[in-house]
Amino acid sequence: MIAVTGATGHLGNVLVRKLVGMGENVRALVAPFEDTKPLEGLNVEIFKGDIRDRQTIERFCEGARTVFHLAAVISIFGRRKLVYDVNVNGTRNIVEACLKNNSKLVYVSSVHAFAELSKGSLIDETVPIDPAKVTGCYAKSKAIATNLVLEATKRGLDAVVVCPTGIIGPYDWRISEMGNLLLLHLRGRLKVAVEGSFDFVDVRDVADALVSASKIAKSGEVYIVGGTHVTVKALVQTLDKIEPKRSVKMFLPIWLAYIVSSFTSLAQLFGKKSLFTPYAVYTLSRNYVYSHTKASKELGYTPRPIEDSLKDALDWFKRSFHFESRTAMNTV
Repeated sequence: MIAVTGATGHLGNVLVRKLVGMGENVRALVAPFEDTKPLEGLNVEIFKGDIRDRQTIERFCEGARTVFHLAAVISIFGRRKLVYDVNVNGTRNIVEACLKNNSKLVYVSSVHAFAELSKGSLIDETVPIDPAKVTGCYAKSKAIATNLVLEATKRGLDAVVVCPTGIIGPYDWRISEMGNLLLLHLRGRLKVAVEGSFDFVDVRDVADALVSASKIAKSGEVYIVGGTHVTVKALVQTLDKIEPKRSVKMFLPIWLAYIVSSFTSLAQLFGKKSLFTPYAVYTLSRNYVYSHTKASKELGYTPRPIEDSLKDALDWFKRSFHFESRTAMNTV
């Protein structure tokens, strides 16, 4: 049996789909308040529970030969305690349960856990993971949790860490920040974007890398799983090529984007999605280049072209959401 936390998330439900397609028996951890629609129609065991509860997680991991730990709180707006409780303490619970059950752990961290270098630097697995050298509580929590996992390998835990870049692609049921951008484009309401760049990777390629890591990666290894480094302007141009909408009339310089994002992020207080947050602006301003050479060499990892990912994501949104106004809001 294989256990998956964060199973209803974007990467989580795609990973579950892949595992079920491989004929695996899957147990999916779902928080009591979460909608299970992303797993609808899949032959999985739904295990309701809170990642922060140690005894619950021990029961969840019982009998699992492999545990994929994806559950995390990504939102950082006014939720610092929750971020640490889930991302750090929840990971600690998973680590102890895996040690007790002799399960292999595949932990999904983030490229934001790597120490920040000067703008435009190349980031690979030789860059240290240091919570004192990253910005924001999300990045710090992922760095702390990653080190917690790696330290546990010294106690006998069989664990590998995978760090994706910016995930895009189909099956984005909860509407991620990138998913919100794609929906705005489809509805012809994406009029403003931010200067900068980032690396984007297809959610299906990340799921493939996770499975490969669970089978062939050595304990204690860390892998960056990226795709294509692209400017926001080039990404928008690609969207226009795939689905012409005459979008984005203005690309905000970073300094102005910070000001705008501070106001638009207030939308989150009312349960609405902001087009971009201050942290997203900060991330785009760093212009890091992420290397997935190690994953390609050791895991046989080969990411698909970003054009294919964007096309498939747009097609999926068109089929699944029919441009319903509740799924996206033009906040700028």
